Amino acid sequence: MTAPSTRSHCLVALPLGMAMASALVFLPDVTASAAETAPTADASSLSYVVNVATGKGPSTTVKKAVAAAGGTTVISYDRIGVIVVHSSNPDFARTIRRVPGVRSAGATRNAPLAAQSMTEDGATRVLSAQEVASAQAAEGQDPLEPAQWDLPAIKADKAHKKTLGSRDVTVAVIDTGVDDTHPDLAPNFDREASVNCASGKPDTADGAWRPSESEGAAHGTHVAGEIAAAKNGIGMTGIAPSVRVSAIKVSDPADYVYAEAVVCGFVWAAEHHVDVTNNSYYTDPWKFNCLDDPDQRALVDAVTRASQYAERKGTVNVAAAGNESRDLDADSLTDPASPDDGTPGDRVIDPHKCLDIPSQLPGVVTVAATGAKGIKSSFSNYGSHVVDIAAPGGDFSLYQPPAAPATDGRILGTMPGGKWAYTMGTSMASPHVAGVAALIKSTHPHATAGHVKALLYSGADATPCTDPYDIDSDGRIDAVCKGPKNHNGFYGRGIVNAWNAVTK
Repeated sequence: MTAPSTRSHCLVALPLGMAMASALVFLPDVTASAAETAPTADASSLSYVVNVATGKGPSTTVKKAVAAAGGTTVISYDRIGVIVVHSSNPDFARTIRRVPGVRSAGATRNAPLAAQSMTEDGATRVLSAQEVASAQAAEGQDPLEPAQWDLPAIKADKAHKKTLGSRDVTVAVIDTGVDDTHPDLAPNFDREASVNCASGKPDTADGAWRPSESEGAAHGTHVAGEIAAAKNGIGMTGIAPSVRVSAIKVSDPADYVYAEAVVCGFVWAAEHHVDVTNNSYYTDPWKFNCLDDPDQRALVDAVTRASQYAERKGTVNVAAAGNESRDLDADSLTDPASPDDGTPGDRVIDPHKCLDIPSQLPGVVTVAATGAKGIKSSFSNYGSHVVDIAAPGGDFSLYQPPAAPATDGRILGTMPGGKWAYTMGTSMASPHVAGVAALIKSTHPHATAGHVKALLYSGADATPCTDPYDIDSDGRIDAVCKGPKNHNGFYGRGIVNAWNAVTK
């Protein structure tokens, strides 16, 4: 089996883009200081994160050192001690790391400012108008629901008889943006919790959270539909069709998701009382960020601070495991794609010391993908003590065809412009878990993030290793699973179960 080459955690990389307004916005309840005027980057400027002590903001010494080293502060997230800086000084990071009070600092990119990373696999197929118009469903179902084999696979259809989710629960899609005008999404869209974070500081201009018109920008809209497409007699049904969904756009016009944008996204979610975030991407430019590299370590530090801040505020963070068919518990892996905004080259890394962020960060729920036959998707990453849980992400119908009346082994989701499409990837698995976490929060409104995760894991259907795993039946083993039935490298604690989520 040949593993697909991907960037986002769906299969088939999706381009996006949308210009951001330059107005400075301050976050409520978090001391976020910004430059008095928006910084103007020259052709050689890079973006950096500078990590200092939490709670008080940068000291006078640090502020002066940033300026002296040729840096311009974009925004400072004081509660977590992360400062976003632009500088054209190639020695900025090395210089600032020597300043008293600086814990770590590093460039978030290799290409200059204004120079991808969704995870999908397999070509996206948009449903034709005729297919949508001719769809037939049983009484009580949305028209396209019979095509959603993934709903009964996790007993979401059964769970909906008990609850569709609470309007008091919000799931944020940290992604390429969401088309909030889609008829399946408009009833549940939360504008107040939506933002464009691509630059590293929040832009709340009306519609700034929306995707561009490029094909790739559809990624976030697809994810949002999987989570919260309304049960309204139109189109499809989400996992939690009555919860609220918001858009936190983190990708820039060139389809990169940089660390400063991810930091902004998690902090925004924390300060806007988001209950669950879905993260179907990896943070550019490094597929794996190695802790023995000072720049890469600084990115891990900054994003870890932000994700853990959100969890302390009550947010459950869910992330896709990736689509390269890799064993993330292996002794070593070859990363041929980093840095993806520079000149990539093969580097051999230890995945225990070089992390895919945010999916391998502490506290984040890491999701592997399964197909219509309930086994690991051909493309899904895996790894003992890395994967926490599994969920439907689709697979090639040649490998895992769905049972009738469904005809496509991929996952149905909403698309910009009032359309629907099939695609697959761990990007599609992660929102299933985010949706079930939202159902748990709906049923247990006072549950902490830790309690929600505990219920998520305890309610999963324990699934033993698929052994041997020869997904394409060519006589060769494609992956080796390790671990017991209730905690192994393919399925983690098991396949997510929506019915258990709302009854336990």
